[in-house]
Amino acid sequence: MVSQTTGDERVKFKIESLEILQTIDDHAGTLGKKKFFGGDNIGILDIALGCIAHWTEVIEDVAGVKLFEAHAFPYLHAWTQNFKEVPAIKENLPDRDKMLVLFKRGREKLLASQ
Repeated sequence: MVSQTTGDERVKFKIESLEILQTIDDHAGTLGKKKFFGGDNIGILDIALGCIAHWTEVIEDVAGVKLFEAHAFPYLHAWTQNFKEVPAIKENLPDRDKMLVLFKRGREKLLASQ
């Protein structure tokens, strides 16, 4: 996880993550006018990838590394926005500010123990 790495490990993690995001973005580009991987409704793949929709932004803030940029991954970014706007998803997303505090604290403890 990028929030747990430093130096060369962080660079390697970023490169690998960007490759994975590019693969997902390529597949998202094949959706056409559909909002989700499951079509017009959320399917199992949408749920599996749902962590991208909310957690990635918090992890990027904590680690100080930007991975998921709209201009680099336009299809994945559009999918993320669609996913987060579904009422059942939106109403159940963890509080971003609380996540930020929790992840920062975890990163600090991890780095202090190394």
